Amino acid sequence: MSTTTSQRREEEAPSKWHTAFLQITQGNAIISVLAIVLALLVGGIMIAVTDEDVQGSAAYFFARPGDTFAAVWDAISGAYAAFFQGAVYNFGAPTFARAIRPLTETLTFATPLIAAGLGVALAFRIGMFNIGGRGQMLMASAAAGWAAWSFDLPWGLHMIVALIAGVAAGALWAGIAGFLKARTGAHEVIVTIMLNYVAVYLILWMLRTPGLLQAPGVNNPTSPASKDTAVLPALLGPQFNLHFGFILVILATVLVWWILNRSSLGFQFRAVGENPAAARVAGINVSNMYLYGMLISGALVGLAGVNQVLGTITSGFTIDIDAGIGFDAITVALLGRSTPWGTFAAGILFGAFKAGGFSMQAAEQIPVEIVTVVQSLIVLFIAAPPLVRAIFFLPSPERDRRRREKAREKELRATVEADAVTEEVRS
Repeated sequence: MSTTTSQRREEEAPSKWHTAFLQITQGNAIISVLAIVLALLVGGIMIAVTDEDVQGSAAYFFARPGDTFAAVWDAISGAYAAFFQGAVYNFGAPTFARAIRPLTETLTFATPLIAAGLGVALAFRIGMFNIGGRGQMLMASAAAGWAAWSFDLPWGLHMIVALIAGVAAGALWAGIAGFLKARTGAHEVIVTIMLNYVAVYLILWMLRTPGLLQAPGVNNPTSPASKDTAVLPALLGPQFNLHFGFILVILATVLVWWILNRSSLGFQFRAVGENPAAARVAGINVSNMYLYGMLISGALVGLAGVNQVLGTITSGFTIDIDAGIGFDAITVALLGRSTPWGTFAAGILFGAFKAGGFSMQAAEQIPVEIVTVVQSLIVLFIAAPPLVRAIFFLPSPERDRRRREKAREKELRATVEADAVTEEVRS
């Protein structure tokens, strides 16, 4: 009897290839990849619709449809070729150094996005929504910038002091939301949004006030330039904008991965994020986890501000130093599924969008806003996995789970019936 049952199980069990296929198609990674593909397809349609040659050939489409299809192909392929050459590698460059410059620009754009995205992702893992990236970046930029031009310190030490000042400012600014969440239950979304406004107008006032953050002898709300001893060094030489901040975000990614997956603090973070009530019953101080989580989240977002003022814009910053990175970080964290290395990869992708978008606009006269639409569509598709699965006819995890349950019920019923027959024969 047991031999017959085991044989039936082996016959009904899915093959290894089928199991692997289900694991791939039902995983989060494939949804993210397909969301990017869908967004690029929609972006291609928008590029074709707005192209003048396509519009002109469409006027006589029924007479010569081939002209329209050729114009559509030229518009889309030309746009994405320009995107690739502006974000990854320029095949037309005379030297290798100039050919890889687009890749270095992508990594430069990606550096603050990764840092801020890590901060948002870590907050997500604790069940918190840190939407105050702009305020935290501004406070970090102001603190790091002030330390960068106010002190006369040796190279290296000056950079470390400015780095610590910026990271600490970002942590403390986010810590306000964490403290209020822990002690009063105030919702972090509302608090961080309000703190954004406070930071913007506070820093703007300081940039307009002589003796605070305003550069001497100017009327514009601009800070002094960072001293050379505090500036992050270039990684590949002065001809590239890529600086040491990229190494810092790699180290930050490793640190966040270790915290979440290898430390007791990370275990408590994940427990609180999954179920705060159960974590509290298990003896975890949920209030402290909210506070610690926002402090670390703010420090990571602050690192993005430090990268801006000590690496990218060292000649003095304005109120726009954040460049929308605080809000783009939310998209990066969502695309990366709130995992450290997923966020790292998503940051590089969005850095490529920024670098390649400018190249598309310059080479093909394509509005750079289309790149923003593509980024938004990626988030939209990631937020709707059933839609992506329906478009690509992927198996649903819920449907597969029900199928397995029915198979187990059928197997159990067959086993019970076989046992009953055996008992009757014995009796």
